[in-house]
Amino acid sequence: MPSPCSVSLEASAIACERGQRTLFEGLSFALAPGEALLVRGPNGAGKTSLLRQLAGLLPLAAGTLSAPGADDDTPLSELCHYVGHLNAAKSALTVEENLAFWVDFLGDGAGDLDGALGSFGLEDLAKLPAGLLSAGQKRKLALSRLFAASRPIWLLDEPSVSLDTAAVKHLDAAIRAHLKGGGIAVVSTHVPLKTKFAHQLTLGLEEAA
Repeated sequence: MPSPCSVSLEASAIACERGQRTLFEGLSFALAPGEALLVRGPNGAGKTSLLRQLAGLLPLAAGTLSAPGADDDTPLSELCHYVGHLNAAKSALTVEENLAFWVDFLGDGAGDLDGALGSFGLEDLAKLPAGLLSAGQKRKLALSRLFAASRPIWLLDEPSVSLDTAAVKHLDAAIRAHLKGGGIAVVSTHVPLKTKFAHQLTLGLEEAA
């Protein structure tokens, strides 16, 4: 896996179609190491679809995605951490077991279970089944995947949902630290963050900045 500071993210004239409806088309942007993109727009404008395209979970209707600086044989999806609306936690497994799975799945032998557990202060809940967690604790568990293994591109879809004020501040600090280290973040959120976004994109209004 390449160092975060070596990878960029580029979208060239990409389009998204869902249910025979075009959500967006001709969309282009370029993010250099250490830059973040804030994605805005009304419900149904395609924010989640865009992040899922970047994560390799939805096909492009047109255009191309690339990650300059990455190895030629490394798929874009393997450079990304994607945290969507669903927390992707197994209720019957403990917090520690859930994170151990992601460490093995994402880490390729170089994961960090202790770092993932400590990233959002879940050490005391390590042996608790995930099904017993509160909504905010489940969100922290989902976000802890970001620290299970190092990946240069973070794709975060409404990451602050269910988090309390202190946890939102912690999330904000984590994003800023990721960017400071040369990582890239693409974030869809309605909650103000102190993160400095180098670029903003508004879907549904055909505006980009």
